[in-house]
Amino acid sequence: MRVIAGSAKGRKLKTLEGLDVRPTTDKVKEAIFSAIQFDLPGAVVLDLFAGSGQMGIEALSRGAETAVFVDRSARSLQMTKENLESVQLAAQAQLHQAEAQSFLQTTAMQFDIAILDPPYRKGFHEKLLPLLAERMADEGIVICEHETGLEMPETVGVLEQKKQKKYGAITVTTYVCRKDAV
Repeated sequence: MRVIAGSAKGRKLKTLEGLDVRPTTDKVKEAIFSAIQFDLPGAVVLDLFAGSGQMGIEALSRGAETAVFVDRSARSLQMTKENLESVQLAAQAQLHQAEAQSFLQTTAMQFDIAILDPPYRKGFHEKLLPLLAERMADEGIVICEHETGLEMPETVGVLEQKKQKKYGAITVTTYVCRKDAV
């Protein structure tokens, strides 16, 4: 796994191994970041279910100001920390060991971009999207990676579905936060 573009382009990242680990493929990662490339400079990015941190690191490499990495696993956060240090982006990162729901309920931070890639078939999207809506900046973007076939709602509070794209067994659904429309 490598950083695709930006200041850390081509740098290798370590990955976690195990049955419950499902890193985002390069094809899907490239599609996601091509779609948001002009929104990244100066953005505050949330990488929820960070795993090895590859999505937040890609955002930082492409110009995000800050990335907040959240994962309940100490092992995942250690891998994220090592990856951040290896690409020299640790100074722009915050790491939080917490359950996603708990983090969203207690943080006061606002995010410009949130990347949500939870374990599949566990109902995380329906629990977390309403909480995430409260933490997004106006016109903020929420990117949800999920299994193909999962019905995602058109709206969740102030979040409006903008786009949905299938990549085989993976689908990416993108929402935009429209606080001014409420």
